Amino acid sequence: MSNVQSLERALTILNKLSEYPDGIQITRLAEQIGLTKGTLHRLLSTLSNMNYVVKDEETDKYKLGLQVLFLSRNLLNQSNIVTIAKPFLEKLVQEVNETVHLCIEDRGEVIYIDKIESNQTIRMYSRIGSRAPMYRTAVGKILLSDMSPDKFEDIVSNITFIPKTPTTITSKEELIKEIETVRVQGYALDNAENEEVLRCIASPIYDHKGKIIASFSISGPNNRVTMDLINHTLIDKMKQYSIAISRNLGYTGS
Repeated sequence: MSNVQSLERALTILNKLSEYPDGIQITRLAEQIGLTKGTLHRLLSTLSNMNYVVKDEETDKYKLGLQVLFLSRNLLNQSNIVTIAKPFLEKLVQEVNETVHLCIEDRGEVIYIDKIESNQTIRMYSRIGSRAPMYRTAVGKILLSDMSPDKFEDIVSNITFIPKTPTTITSKEELIKEIETVRVQGYALDNAENEEVLRCIASPIYDHKGKIIASFSISGPNNRVTMDLINHTLIDKMKQYSIAISRNLGYTGS
């Protein structure tokens, strides 16, 4: 079935505006999404009238309106994963003083559904709702580790491996070997694979059937999240929290 063009364009505008929390001017927005200013102006006018988009009259920049927030008001709050995991993740942040993310898989990518900041001066730039590749994130590797063979093959076969850092996984074969290691050890690392200055460790969250339905991670600069800290402290801590959160979702495994 073909898409309705005007609806597709409107949703493309909203998706693009989500990348610019401080707003973007119409000329640049037109360039970003490949529409003429006239067409874009008509669509923005409709979206503005319905409060999905607002325009800052001082800067002439457009950004997302509060109607978007209204639509999503129950989406995350109704998620048992977010609600149940949050107090545990908040406690974890207090203990390690590094940023913690909660993630799920969506359309072959990682999507961040919750984030709890540390009070460190150097923090990770990430937002709830943002996405990341599975092959170069610790949370993504965890989610890949429990997929059915068919889904795993489908996702991995469609990955375009981009060497973002010197340690990024760059082939299907290398990723498969990494996921086998993750299955055995029960945790995953992003060893400066997505951002050269950051290191992450992730663990799974299981549901009552014993399936991995989410993953959470501790992330921070390499000089703070060292391999020594990971090996001597964070692995055990992550496993403890993995079981604690999963127990509250009905998991009975060990």
